[in-house]
Amino acid sequence: MAPRLDFSDWWAKDTRKGTPVVVKMENPNYSVVEIQGPDSAFRPVDKTRGRGKKNAKQVTWVLLLKAHRAVGCLTWFATVFWSLLGAIKKRLSFTHPLGSERLGRDRWLFTAIKLFLALSLLILGFETVAYFRGWHYFEKPSLHIPTSTLEIQSLLHLVYVGWLSLRADYIAPPIKALSKFCIVLFLIQSVDRLILCLGCFWIKYKKIKPRFDEEPFRNDDAEGAGYAYPMVLVQIPMCNEREVYEQSISAVCQLDWPKDRILVQVLDDSNDESIQLLIKGEVAKWSQKGVNIIYRHRLVRTGYKAGNLKSAMSCDYVEAYEFVAIFDADFQPNPDFLKLTVPHFKDNPELGLVQARWTFVNKDENLLTRLQNINLCFHFEVEQQVSGVFLNFFGFNGTAGVWRIKALEESGGWLERTTVEDMDIAVRAHLHGWKFIYLNDVKVLCEVPESYEAYKKQQHRWHSGPMQLFRLCLGAILTSKIAIWKKANLILLFFLLRKLILPFYSFTLFCIILPLTMFVPEAELPVWVICYIPVFMSFLNLLPSPKSFPFIVPYLLFENTMSVTKFNAMVSGLFQLGSSYEWIVTKKAGRSSESDLLSITEKETTPNKKSQLLRGVSDSELLEMNQLEEQKQAVAKKPVKKINKIYHKELALAFLLLTAAVRSLLAAQGVHFYFLMFQGVTFLLVGLDLIGEQMS
Repeated sequence: MAPRLDFSDWWAKDTRKGTPVVVKMENPNYSVVEIQGPDSAFRPVDKTRGRGKKNAKQVTWVLLLKAHRAVGCLTWFATVFWSLLGAIKKRLSFTHPLGSERLGRDRWLFTAIKLFLALSLLILGFETVAYFRGWHYFEKPSLHIPTSTLEIQSLLHLVYVGWLSLRADYIAPPIKALSKFCIVLFLIQSVDRLILCLGCFWIKYKKIKPRFDEEPFRNDDAEGAGYAYPMVLVQIPMCNEREVYEQSISAVCQLDWPKDRILVQVLDDSNDESIQLLIKGEVAKWSQKGVNIIYRHRLVRTGYKAGNLKSAMSCDYVEAYEFVAIFDADFQPNPDFLKLTVPHFKDNPELGLVQARWTFVNKDENLLTRLQNINLCFHFEVEQQVSGVFLNFFGFNGTAGVWRIKALEESGGWLERTTVEDMDIAVRAHLHGWKFIYLNDVKVLCEVPESYEAYKKQQHRWHSGPMQLFRLCLGAILTSKIAIWKKANLILLFFLLRKLILPFYSFTLFCIILPLTMFVPEAELPVWVICYIPVFMSFLNLLPSPKSFPFIVPYLLFENTMSVTKFNAMVSGLFQLGSSYEWIVTKKAGRSSESDLLSITEKETTPNKKSQLLRGVSDSELLEMNQLEEQKQAVAKKPVKKINKIYHKELALAFLLLTAAVRSLLAAQGVHFYFLMFQGVTFLLVGLDLIGEQMS
């Protein structure tokens, strides 16, 4: 119970002191008012009386309040720490032997991190012993470091003094030089990001967007005034896409375009016969509905997606088509997609590509999908829109786009030399003078990876492929006939700054140099490098998705965590190391959009629709459809046991950063300690695969 702070006894003393006051008024209700003394509420309290007793009670009460708050904070931290330990224990106890990440030929980075971690632990132990011995030279650099033998206390003291001299004279200078170089790269990339945001603001302010005529395909010269729609080929490349094949084929087959002017190619590279049968059955179903659709399967599966598309474009009937639209297996275009994209090609012979924006049906599924949504929203809203408006060039996203077939052919077609065939064809088309248009208001639904394993493999391919491509096409860029500023944009901005420099400085500065400077305080990074500018850059990245602002801190920490994967992929692609040419299909969950759910409901409420459809089918076709239906039921999806994996590089970096955080406590570095601690915990959570989809 709080102590009673009653000052009435003090105020009651000497109440008779004071001068009587008489107040006279012309029309008084009362004539005399006597005030015995000054109002007690305004009377100054004698501070000399009762100070010891009363103030002691107040101090005791304040201390009790502070103790209560401290205990509450400690309890909260203990609860969080205990929950984290419980999650770690559960993950380690239930991890399958195959649940660990296979390092393969990418072991070089993990080995380097382990050596760095071992050295850090050794130095931390040495510094801790020196701290408790009272050798606080690192805490106060102004202190005199002993140099004469008389000042040396012991052999350990001699070794510690030698370490200080070695650190200051030989280790700190190269670290300072490398940190300054990374900071310069960081500032350049930050300026580039800021310029892109300003360009996006200008586009919004001026309401700049590609437009076309209201009736672009109207043909008044024809008899009876009709519409001349161009021939469009639609391709759906897929490989073992059991979860999403049905909804993608369904969405494409419902595109609003004359049926005699469109052909759908389902390009199935699946090596699972059961999935092949499922896709064949879906194609046969839509073919019976009158859709011009064909199924293609390659016997020799080379070149991944590029080889699949190249094989499809070699068909003789492709010559009759003018444009080709490409959709990956998890993409669901709206029915008016072609009518919003193809008209831009009319009266624009230099236009080679029209790219639409992606939107995600599962962006709110978990924390991982929310963080991916932030990155991709910035990529589409800012990077691609600004590049499309001001440069007429950007990297093709591989899907949700329409190509002029002539542009593909003049640029050399699909090549199998890299894992980023979409960026490859875009760069070659740009070198041949073709222009691109990006439509930010035309959106196509798709999925983002829900598990960290799938996301990591996707990011490895997206960051190793561009470095492969840069090595292969650098000569072609230098010898091309495009303008000098376009060559500079391709080399300096498109490849070097955004594909090479970004993962390099992110990993080197925040995962290597920062923890290293805790052991070499002479090269300590300024606070604005590790706090102010990263927060500001994260703020800019979140502008296209304002609903994600509560996730600004997790986003910043997670982006630094992903830098190890991106750096490893960048080095592997640049020097052809490890799995630089490995293509692993991104796993999908098969999330349904609202339109899919409505169509399912419609199917359930109209059971006789199938019988009505089969009335005009021949006996042989009916027999084939029945066989496919039986096979489809026979190869129903078998439950696949999924497990969460453990990632060694992330765990090693987690312990390295936490070790550096402990070292920063000895030097009382507040901001550095909190950054290293939270970043280390983030690496720990990611290394144990506690982010994203959790397998039971």
